[in-house]
Amino acid sequence: MMDLLIPDKTHDESRQGEALMLNAETAKNNGRKLYIESYGCAMNFSDSEIVASILAESGFETTTDHTSADVIFINTCSIRENAEQRVRNRLKEFTVTKVKNPGLVVGVLGCMAERLKSKFLEEEKLVDVVVGPDAYRDLPNLIDQVDSGQKAVNVLLSREETYADISPVRLNSNGINAFVSIMRGCDNMCSFCVVPFTRGRERSRDPLSIEAECRDLFDRGYREVTLLGQNVDSYKYSTGEDDNKITTNFADLLELVALINPDLRVRFSTSHPKDITDDVLYTINKYDNICNYIHLPVQSGNSRVLELMNRTYDREWYINRIDAIRRIIPDCAISTDVITGFCSETEEEHKDTVSMMDYVKYDFAYMFKYSERPGTLAAKRYADDIPEDVKQKRLTEIVAKQQEYSFYRMQSRIGKVERVLIEGFSKKSDKDYAGRSDQNAMVIFPVGEGYKPGEYVNVLVERSTTATLIGKVV
Repeated sequence: MMDLLIPDKTHDESRQGEALMLNAETAKNNGRKLYIESYGCAMNFSDSEIVASILAESGFETTTDHTSADVIFINTCSIRENAEQRVRNRLKEFTVTKVKNPGLVVGVLGCMAERLKSKFLEEEKLVDVVVGPDAYRDLPNLIDQVDSGQKAVNVLLSREETYADISPVRLNSNGINAFVSIMRGCDNMCSFCVVPFTRGRERSRDPLSIEAECRDLFDRGYREVTLLGQNVDSYKYSTGEDDNKITTNFADLLELVALINPDLRVRFSTSHPKDITDDVLYTINKYDNICNYIHLPVQSGNSRVLELMNRTYDREWYINRIDAIRRIIPDCAISTDVITGFCSETEEEHKDTVSMMDYVKYDFAYMFKYSERPGTLAAKRYADDIPEDVKQKRLTEIVAKQQEYSFYRMQSRIGKVERVLIEGFSKKSDKDYAGRSDQNAMVIFPVGEGYKPGEYVNVLVERSTTATLIGKVV
């Protein structure tokens, strides 16, 4: 069997720029084709499903060939500079298609659209439509405006929009795993982040609509849902008058979804260290189908840097939350985000991040050097004063440290039996299946009789790489 190294990524770089495809509804077909490409986080890919659903109602069918499309949308991300550059380069490539088809509508959706609305219309003459994350319901109307010869823009942010009543079309799906958006926006003003400016204020979806969507997915054969929010721990939905108000928090919501069926696996992303409660941890521990995996971004291990980042917790608080996870859910995998070279970070402060990694021994990590984003609090208040070579040196050190601990965590699973949800063939061979363990590790094992994708199997782990467990069904 092959020694496969398949990195586990919640934010899957292999999906960046992915074009989506769904089955055409001939009854509603208006003869026009939509091509939509997504960049950035899981929330963006989930939003693309909402866009496709809205436009399918107006008769559009999707295509994975942009040269045959009548409407091209890029769903964009503003988190990292290289994501923005990729989008700009992609727009230049679409210019050729537009020359051949002058009636083609080209639009920019998502976070870059909100942040750079005027620039897109002025500098990128190719762009006809600019639509922010809260305005997707307006897309059919905006396309009509472009058809009549006008440019169209709607980047208004909403305090209410959650798209709760829209059932997302599941795109490029394996029919097993699905993202379910539980909230939109963010109230945390982290100084390095553009999300509060591009996705607006935080608002939570009706828990009954979330439960209904997850139940429908299970009935259609899906076996894993990932509940999505910029900060799931601050999920809060209230109904009723003051005297009889009923409030659902994130622990309540987790329980509601877990109770749909023991065979429906529940994951979530992303948690915030300031908000994750012991109640959430006890709920995870209570239900076998809520996965023992928490993504808890630390960003820095130094309290002064955390204060500059406006993360609203310090090193001691973060360690307290890690200790609580280890105490309440002993077998829980923990992943994180790390930024190196933030404004004015000293070598000693960088070493605090390294020592935090030594303390937690993360299973996985997403690691970046600081990239100043225009419009953020950090860009306005602080000098981006760490030389690029120093940022890179610190990042290299962090990456090497994480590889050490990823391998350590994987090695610790050898000899154990993992319950694995089969997702399909491995990327390297149709003689091996691939699926994820409860702790979100990729597991590879030989194809055999009696089990298939969408089913659970018990796999005895025999060996590992830094990112993959390899074993056999028992």
